[in-house]
Amino acid sequence: MGNPLLEMEEIDVFYGDAQAVWDVSFRVESGKITALIGANGAGKSTLLNTISGVIRPAKGRVVYMGKPLINLKPDRVTAMGISHVPEGRRLFSSLTVLENLELGAYLPAMRRLSKDSLERVFDLFPVLKNRIGQTAGTLSGGEQQMLAIGRALMARPKLLMLDEPSLGLAPIVVKLLFEIIKTLNSEGVTILLVEQNIHKTLQIADYAFVLKTGVMQMEGRPEELLQNSDFREAFLGRIG
Repeated sequence: MGNPLLEMEEIDVFYGDAQAVWDVSFRVESGKITALIGANGAGKSTLLNTISGVIRPAKGRVVYMGKPLINLKPDRVTAMGISHVPEGRRLFSSLTVLENLELGAYLPAMRRLSKDSLERVFDLFPVLKNRIGQTAGTLSGGEQQMLAIGRALMARPKLLMLDEPSLGLAPIVVKLLFEIIKTLNSEGVTILLVEQNIHKTLQIADYAFVLKTGVMQMEGRPEELLQNSDFREAFLGRIG
């Protein structure tokens, strides 16, 4: 792999006295789809929250485009070009679709481009344009996930981090979301994907890192992982 857009080096994270991540290092290449794979509780969301500034690690470095991220607040991380779609979407349920999207462009530099950004989001998710005045809490699960991704795109990220985007959604919606992830990547957005749907993830990822109970266990291209007996033993039951 070449020069990374983002790199984590020897990260330790604690929640109180409990350690969640041990000495984790990984990298995200510019223009690629990188996957973080692991069971629930493996530390994947913790790593995304560390990148986005929600969590401060006890040890290690996070470098993005050659600049350190640790100790930056989440709004500064967003301003640098990183958008995070958290697990559970975390929309403002009483606000409309438009209001939620506008909140994604809250920084001054993003507000100036908000009209073009809205058009891009509506091109990707036409259903949101049809729901523009509807409150987010009344949308279907799939529509809410589209809105969460659309809100993140309003910040015009170079790196888009997606945490379990297909969780709880119907298969037809899951298929659509993965197509949109591929489309965004083809347009130049680098993707860091955390996803329990191992099969679909390995179909679109360029490279993957595998976490187990807070420790990075293996890495490789999808075809390499699928030939790895340890990976197959851990995840083959989920593939198909």
